[in-house]
Amino acid sequence: MRPRRQTELFCEWLENYLDYERIRKKEDFSLETIRFLVQRFKNPQASFRSIHVAGSKGKGSVSVMLSSILEASGRQSGLYTSPHLLDFTERVTRSGQPFSEEIYGRACDRVVPLVDSIIPGSIPGHGEPSWFELVTLFSFVVFQEAKLPWAVIETGLGGRLDATNVILPEASVITPIELEHTEYLGNTIEAIAGEKAGIIKPGVPVFTAPQDAKALSVLRAKAQSMQAPLIELTEVIDSLHAEPVDTGLKVEISFKHNRGAFNPEFSRPLSFTLSLPSIIQAENAALAACAAKAIIPDLEESVIEEGLSRAWLPGRFEIVGNNPPLVLDGAHTVKSLALTMKTFRSRYSGPANLVFACAADKNVDEMARLFDADFAHITVTRPGDKKQSDFDRVLAAFERERGSKADSRLEGMPEYQNAITTAVQRSRDEGRPLLITGSFYLVAEAKKLLASLNPDR
Repeated sequence: MRPRRQTELFCEWLENYLDYERIRKKEDFSLETIRFLVQRFKNPQASFRSIHVAGSKGKGSVSVMLSSILEASGRQSGLYTSPHLLDFTERVTRSGQPFSEEIYGRACDRVVPLVDSIIPGSIPGHGEPSWFELVTLFSFVVFQEAKLPWAVIETGLGGRLDATNVILPEASVITPIELEHTEYLGNTIEAIAGEKAGIIKPGVPVFTAPQDAKALSVLRAKAQSMQAPLIELTEVIDSLHAEPVDTGLKVEISFKHNRGAFNPEFSRPLSFTLSLPSIIQAENAALAACAAKAIIPDLEESVIEEGLSRAWLPGRFEIVGNNPPLVLDGAHTVKSLALTMKTFRSRYSGPANLVFACAADKNVDEMARLFDADFAHITVTRPGDKKQSDFDRVLAAFERERGSKADSRLEGMPEYQNAITTAVQRSRDEGRPLLITGSFYLVAEAKKLLASLNPDR
């Protein structure tokens, strides 16, 4: 039996603390606890320069791209993202690559005893640290132990009261905002945008993807109140072209020549091929390129292209098989699912199969409408055990939508492991492409099962 890694023991220790990724109460969100913790650790988040990324969709991809650009320029970069798919250490990496066990171990040796020594009841806020607060603290300590000059930090939920919001970044980046997590962030685009805008800091430049008009109005008002320059991607990009190719997504970006504080000044258009094939990744790449160029003006275009070409993140239109194609995509908002469908149909026409699951707070009626009649077999399931879901409501939404599509077979299988393995075998028997989507938690379970079905992969 192999010796257990210290990070595995750390994960067991973390289980003593409530995981708000699984069970949340709106009143439990506060920055008091994480501020107390980082102060006890002498503010490890101040040991590196950072970029803070929030948004409803694409924030993980943009974070990876920014970190990859920094690495391509010779600037070592930490990367903090969530959720992980297979291994906890995926959350805390050097630009997607795990640190040595020694680095993780030193961070564990600092975090565990100090947190355990804190007297219960002495912590402000909700009384004891949450799972996510401790993982966020751990990431800061890892980056400090590794002596990294930079880190890209992705928010977990929202922004204003997210545990990551104790950093003072070089730039804030906001990806597209949608209605999501409404029980925690609010029931309107304006309310949710207000939570995301909470990462905006006084005088720190903000870079935003194209937004709904109401969301953009909130971001503009917040940036103005904080005297933070707001750079809107639509005002910087002249043209953006993306074309699916065998190796990913061929992207070409040309820029307007705008003068002003923190407006990126490119000497030529960018041309590169992303390993991330989903069409939405072109816009994500443009946002990452603009933010990186603006805060580091001497970045050469070739370095940005190299960094973007290297960027990769599992579970983002990840093709794990080709005979037939098996596609895993963690899209979990209406707009991101629509773009996943667009990418899927640009690559695979004709009958295909689908496995779908989503969290309980999603707009399942709109999601169900996105899947066309060419899906010959649809399996609705749960996204695993780590995410609250409403299987009956999701299945009912698909039943209403599929009523007019008699050629499509729909079945509900709440046991997600059985749903995935059955769908994989069916697609192999029929030779049809299979799309597994709707939740990163579902994608994580699929990756685990596929690894067990194909141990040599």
